[in-house]
Amino acid sequence: MRRTPHYIVTDPDAVKDLIRSNAWATIVASTAKGLVASHYPVVLEEDAQGISIVSHVGRPDDRDLELGQAEVLVIIQGPHGYVSPGWYAEGPAVPTWNHVTAHLYGTPEILSDEENWQVLTNLVHHFEDHAPHPNLLEHNEEYGRRIVGGTVGFRMRVDRFEMRAKLSQDKSEATVDGVIDELAGGTSWPQPALADEMRREHGR
Repeated sequence: MRRTPHYIVTDPDAVKDLIRSNAWATIVASTAKGLVASHYPVVLEEDAQGISIVSHVGRPDDRDLELGQAEVLVIIQGPHGYVSPGWYAEGPAVPTWNHVTAHLYGTPEILSDEENWQVLTNLVHHFEDHAPHPNLLEHNEEYGRRIVGGTVGFRMRVDRFEMRAKLSQDKSEATVDGVIDELAGGTSWPQPALADEMRREHGR
């Protein structure tokens, strides 16, 4: 990840917030067969020291990723979007891409079957609890446990991370306002979630 000083984030709490609001992750492993990538939801362990995430993979992804044998990279991608130079209050300028991204590094720990059941139960609660009529694994536990048997759960305590929040920090106030307006409600490339991130970063 490019380490432009304006954009580097070192606060672990910012990483935790990013994980909470962006559960879909990319898992990248360097294996005997080369690089392997898979995509799964992850959940932050709120009561853990440091940063710790739990998730699962479907069999046989655990073997393809050689999960638990070595360090992996988990990429958390937050809001992102195109920024046109036409939105800038001053020039000249070139197109760019604003984004919030974190790279998490650690060696996964394989969970027991019962731990995996609990992790998946919690994962379903994480999303279904917001529904008017939650559909939970424990509502049909026999079926749920049969499905869970096709997955492998893991915990990854993050040993180190890199986070980058490129949100026009090096631009003028007028340009920041213009970019936010276009991302929030423009007709070309709107990204309201990215506009919200910029508002937070710039105290709007």
